[in-house]
Amino acid sequence: MIIVGELINASRKPIAEAIRNEDVSYIQQVAKDEHAAGANYIDVNAGVFVGKEADYLKWLVTLVQEAVDGPCCIDSPDPKAIEAALEVHKGPAMLNSISLEKERYEAFIPMVGGTAHKVVALCMSDEGMPETAEARVKIADELINRLVKKGLSLDQIYVDPLVQPLSTSDIYGLEFLKAIEMIMHDYPGIHTMCGLSNISFGLPVRKFLNRTFGIMAIDRGLDGMIMNPLDKEFMASIIAAETLRGRDEYCTNYLRAYRNKLFE
Repeated sequence: MIIVGELINASRKPIAEAIRNEDVSYIQQVAKDEHAAGANYIDVNAGVFVGKEADYLKWLVTLVQEAVDGPCCIDSPDPKAIEAALEVHKGPAMLNSISLEKERYEAFIPMVGGTAHKVVALCMSDEGMPETAEARVKIADELINRLVKKGLSLDQIYVDPLVQPLSTSDIYGLEFLKAIEMIMHDYPGIHTMCGLSNISFGLPVRKFLNRTFGIMAIDRGLDGMIMNPLDKEFMASIIAAETLRGRDEYCTNYLRAYRNKLFE
């Protein structure tokens, strides 16, 4: 499971305040905590700062990579902001995200063709957000084929079938799960990714829905997740689910987590 730590996101009030105040120590401590908890990538998002997003993304990338020995997931719907952040990022990053929306796709694709960057590929087009699993897979198919033709390997592509709030339609959870299973079955070697917490938007005690949905998605084949790695109980559940699904040879990760007292 590829874990993208979601906490350095300016939509969270403490992070927005830290960015405004240029609180280096706070931002870097969050990055260190996420990395130590098992995040493979540290998400950086400054989307609420209209007009300043690119500059803040560059600043966040620099701070994070000074604090931890690892890559960032550069998170913005604006290709120009991602391009600016890549100027200072060391090594291959994860770029979140490309889609089939014509303007976004055409601006984004020059940044990834022939590179080693990982790419989050959103199942979204100019027609809007798909509702059914079949509509998601149709978009995924076109995105995957386009990206491969541009020189990306399947291992670089993380398809995001889009988690939508269950509070707005009771089919969204099931259709997402079906899409994950179909994509992972039909495209061997591809990866899948999601912003997990969207499922519980507008509902109480969100962490229980998030955790349960995450485990259900792992069972369908999900192998990438944007989530809070400081949720120790959830991280333990992810490791256990991966082990039970046969993704943990000789239970190595499970035993390591046990020795590190993750299951306490």
